[in-house]
Amino acid sequence: MSSKQWGRALLLAAGMALAIPGSPWAAGGAPSRVTLEVDDSRPALRSEAFLLADQATGQVLLERNADEVVPIASITKLMTAMVVLDASQGLSDVLRVARDDVDTLRGSRSRLPVGARLSREDMLQLALMSSENRAASALARYYPGGTAGFIEAMNVKARLLGLEDTRFVEPTGLSARNVSSARDLARLVSAAARYPLIRAFSTAESYEVNINGRSRRFGNTNGLVKSPDWRIGVSKTGYIREAGRCLVMQAWIMDRPMIVVLLDSFGKYTRTADARRIKRWIESGAVHQQASIPRDRSG
Repeated sequence: MSSKQWGRALLLAAGMALAIPGSPWAAGGAPSRVTLEVDDSRPALRSEAFLLADQATGQVLLERNADEVVPIASITKLMTAMVVLDASQGLSDVLRVARDDVDTLRGSRSRLPVGARLSREDMLQLALMSSENRAASALARYYPGGTAGFIEAMNVKARLLGLEDTRFVEPTGLSARNVSSARDLARLVSAAARYPLIRAFSTAESYEVNINGRSRRFGNTNGLVKSPDWRIGVSKTGYIREAGRCLVMQAWIMDRPMIVVLLDSFGKYTRTADARRIKRWIESGAVHQQASIPRDRSG
């Protein structure tokens, strides 16, 4: 087994501990009977739309504008990754970045030059961890049926997951026509958490790949994955002008799996600051498990 294969095996083993099989926020899950009590305090969040939910129960703990349909930028790439993995194509297959993968809509930069060759696995990791648009585009081009078939598969997957507010027109998130709601994205994140590779790749701090004979290191777009104070199972950031700065995560807080969706955050650091505010709010005791009352079996 190669060093890369060993590394992936270790990441998968670690990721398995963060999965929540049967979560009510993913298709087919059944809600837990445990309920949480929330006190009257609320964290002062600056994201225009947000939703916080307990993944194990499906209980929504905080929300604002959660049903508003808005552009979601690179949060799109969680769906891109699920469609890629559902197709079960070879992860070691080599894909080539083509001119068709260059962003002509916004002119965004990329560290993947045209002609670069990487495995499907490497492309997937860079799309999730570093939000590399050319990697996401290449993954879609190499899908059976090409990019058009890939986009169709994205929308079919959205319908299967019950995402009524969600529509995709391309695989990167560069288009403002890729839209969803905070409530739908909570389900999307929970579904993504069922994929070990998405958990591992989206939360890796950094990754090195060989491009045209040179080693290049890519970093995670979510700085919280480096913090020892966080236990993050799934992470994805996004930004285009129409969407603002976005962040979605599955994270364990006070030993409970939480789904955090923050959309259209103002300023470069607001989305991570809002995530920290949510974490401190939960840890302050604002959220606690409701005491169960034993049933009277006498008589």
